[in-house]
Amino acid sequence: MNIHIIDTGFFKLDGGAMFGVVPKSLWNRHNPADEKNLCTWAMRCLLIEDGGKLILIDTGLGNKQDQKFFGHYDLHGDASLIGSIKNCGYDVTDITDVVLTHLHFDHVGGALRYNPDGSQLLPTFPNAVYWSNEAHWEWAVDPNPREKASFLKENILPLQESGQLKFIEKDQSPFSNIAFIHVDGHTEQMMLPVIQYKDQKIIYAADLLPSSYHIPLAWIMSYDMRPLVTMQEKQEVLQNAAAEKHIILFEHDPVFEAAVVEQTEKGIAIRERGALSTFIS
Repeated sequence: MNIHIIDTGFFKLDGGAMFGVVPKSLWNRHNPADEKNLCTWAMRCLLIEDGGKLILIDTGLGNKQDQKFFGHYDLHGDASLIGSIKNCGYDVTDITDVVLTHLHFDHVGGALRYNPDGSQLLPTFPNAVYWSNEAHWEWAVDPNPREKASFLKENILPLQESGQLKFIEKDQSPFSNIAFIHVDGHTEQMMLPVIQYKDQKIIYAADLLPSSYHIPLAWIMSYDMRPLVTMQEKQEVLQNAAAEKHIILFEHDPVFEAAVVEQTEKGIAIRERGALSTFIS
């Protein structure tokens, strides 16, 4: 197995939304806000070579929205989804599987792109199976009013129309070395891939733990549909990670790709954080 970080650029989100009830005087020390109270966040995907499969986890924001849309999020940076995949020596036609942790626009936006004349949205990865799960899919196509702005129909419905969409059932996996943790705090049935890499496990934490700054239990995003459930799910994942020395990979941390945690007298804390290559042999 080989694992590659796929950088897809940076975007900005409101600091208060990203840190919830945590006072700005605390979170601003970690990720300082600009004059609009916006903080910079990564969109970090993962590419896994495993046997005959080339598996991409999440797809970033993509580039098919209009400038007004991107203006809200200040998409910036030199990296792109397709460019980063090419830097690993692969083409979009080589991807065999795309795992979508959930269908919010900053995770699924790159899954589709327009055809050359701009008349139709097609899968970015024409030979890939796209994986979601049925409960989350149903939640996304008929969204609640609070979450509706995160589920864009142009990011979702063409996947089903393409015939390339399949569902992962709970407690099952189509991959021999990837299991899934299903969580409900952030959104209904978000999937966290747990990758068995040699004798280590890597948890791709998606939006349960969007950054290393979100390790403290009370540091929960205002975007979460069920914040108390998020707190319980974080506690369980972090306790297991500390006990079994799992590596936690952060999708949105603007600086640190990964971390390992430990149990302390004050609770779970970061033992070390840095590039993923720091932790995998």
